[in-house]
Amino acid sequence: MSVAKLSSVPSSNWLPWLVGALIAIAVIWLLADLSLLHVLIEWLPYLGSGFLMNILISLLAMTAGTLIGVLLGILELAPLKIIRYPVGLYVQIFRNAPHLVLIFATTYIFPFEIVVFGHYLPFPDWVKAVIGLAIPASAYVAEITRGAIQSIPTTQWEAAKGLGFSRSQALRWIILPQCARRSLPPWMNLFASITMGTALASLVGVHELLHAATDASTAVRRLDFTVLAYIVVMAAFFALCYPISSLTRRLERRLKA
Repeated sequence: MSVAKLSSVPSSNWLPWLVGALIAIAVIWLLADLSLLHVLIEWLPYLGSGFLMNILISLLAMTAGTLIGVLLGILELAPLKIIRYPVGLYVQIFRNAPHLVLIFATTYIFPFEIVVFGHYLPFPDWVKAVIGLAIPASAYVAEITRGAIQSIPTTQWEAAKGLGFSRSQALRWIILPQCARRSLPPWMNLFASITMGTALASLVGVHELLHAATDASTAVRRLDFTVLAYIVVMAAFFALCYPISSLTRRLERRLKA
């Protein structure tokens, strides 16, 4: 392939090839050193349990962030300034706050134990990580929702009013269903971003994939295994996030058509 043809290929198309090449190198490496393959097989269940935690944190953070964010996005358009301004301030602050800072903040602000009817219950670090990621997710979803609502033509509101719908009924039954379609691509991009951000939870002691890979490399104490463990981490996140990004691009092209 000529240099001109290579330069015409979108950079996003090179990513799966690059990851595929790294995985191929890792497979050849494992086949050349069966002892390394045996060690990796022993640690795969441990790595897998960590990756399940990444998936759990991302799902819970996006669920909470979406529910709160949709409400905030609606409140951003409230006619009363006393409601609109504080919500707008919340959105602007947490849209621009680093995810790592929020994870550290929730880890140390919330107690390690909570008292329920005289019983001490642990407050797990992974729950704090969920909260730390749900906060920026809610801010981004609020902006997505606000933009989607404002993109609906005013004739839709007028037609709903002509049919006897109140403003809240029109919002619930006519406007928001149309917003869901328009919001889906940016929401999926946000979901991929939050999923990759779950690796930051390892810095506060949460047993997720990156933390598991660090534990495994520390226990095995082999440089080749350490490199291989982090290749597995990258491949796992790629296998989860790239299909989401690819589907997002397809939806964007379809909605533009």
